[in-house]
Amino acid sequence: MLDSSWAESSSALNCVIKHRRDVALLRRPSGGFSGAPGRSECPLVPRIGRAALLLVLAALLAGIPASTRAQVVVLRPLDRPSLLDDGDLDSLRAAVAQSLSWLDRQTPARVMAFGPRRLTSADYAAGLRRLLMALAGNPPPEVLEERVLADFDVLTTVGRADGSVLLTGYHEPVVEVSDRQSPEFTVPVLGLPADFSGGWRDLRYLSRADIEAGQLGAAARPLAWARDPIDVFFMEVEGSGTLRFRDGREMRVGPAATNGRPYRSIGRLLIDEGRLTEETVSMQSIRTWLLENPAERARVLRYNQSVVFFRRLDGPPLGSLGVPLTPIRSIATDARLFPAGGLAFIRTERPVKLPDGRVVWSPISRFVLNQDTGGAIRGPGRVDLFWGRGGDADLAASEMKQLGDLYFLVPKPSRRVVAVPGQP
Repeated sequence: MLDSSWAESSSALNCVIKHRRDVALLRRPSGGFSGAPGRSECPLVPRIGRAALLLVLAALLAGIPASTRAQVVVLRPLDRPSLLDDGDLDSLRAAVAQSLSWLDRQTPARVMAFGPRRLTSADYAAGLRRLLMALAGNPPPEVLEERVLADFDVLTTVGRADGSVLLTGYHEPVVEVSDRQSPEFTVPVLGLPADFSGGWRDLRYLSRADIEAGQLGAAARPLAWARDPIDVFFMEVEGSGTLRFRDGREMRVGPAATNGRPYRSIGRLLIDEGRLTEETVSMQSIRTWLLENPAERARVLRYNQSVVFFRRLDGPPLGSLGVPLTPIRSIATDARLFPAGGLAFIRTERPVKLPDGRVVWSPISRFVLNQDTGGAIRGPGRVDLFWGRGGDADLAASEMKQLGDLYFLVPKPSRRVVAVPGQP
């Protein structure tokens, strides 16, 4: 695990890295908060041709200028959505614990602003500790919902201009590598160059084309060698990954620095050139196009001048708060708008691959924690869900570009104690 000093200094770098997700750059959210809608019973509908779902979000970071704030409404009991969690509760406990580890490092009197509702970070941490108590005994979804609603208010906002929120996925890719360069393994996974002196970003440094041409020279410090430049490129897009060596060893890596050159989306480039469409673009469709057009691959990859230099991680991937991310429990949102470490609830769809290879879409609804951010995650209408690693994570990160709902939860001003079996 990264030490706390590195975690703090890398927060800005994580923000830069997250904006590399090509799919996320293809939608530009706008809009703001509005009054509470009626209770939504609208089921999730097919991915193609469905109507936009109502985004219900809330919460703002303390200190945001009034001009950037939007109206937040606490939902009345009759307007509240169903909050039935379909995930395992151990992962929820783990994610809550990570938010608490961050909140406990803040000044206790730090003010967190949820629209008109304000409370200190110490008060919010106390609310999350009560949530851990509510998880005692692994309650079924209906009981957990009752306990949460007894202690938390549900906040809502309208996201984009059409009232929707766009949810995408990101993950930790696994790249096959070798310790040594060979005719099979020719692509370096670059560590921090020996002559790099610009902090986490050096605006004077070489471009991607320069680096690929070998201009690093003796300053190059490859951590390993990969087969495919596309694999390394997409690991830069994700910001972290796992290197799997031929003898079975694994090394987790995360961002050490960037070369400071501008990031440009190759997904947008392929759309503008008529090679892909906004409806079909995804990480998988971009990868497929690059594989099918090897003569143009270098040109397209070099369109993005920005390069990530990696460092070894001793633990799981970290979000912008410097705490480990929990698969399918950690989300990234716009840090200007939503409270760091905050408890939220999402409803959307996830891709599922059938034995015959077809991909279908299945509903997903669960509590999540706001523990990451990114340059492409802008405005109240964007959420990125962390999926971890493995086949399901690869699929979700590649294909997920779904409309859905997002709610934030804040402890009630005058809460009543929730009775939990086995608790005094």
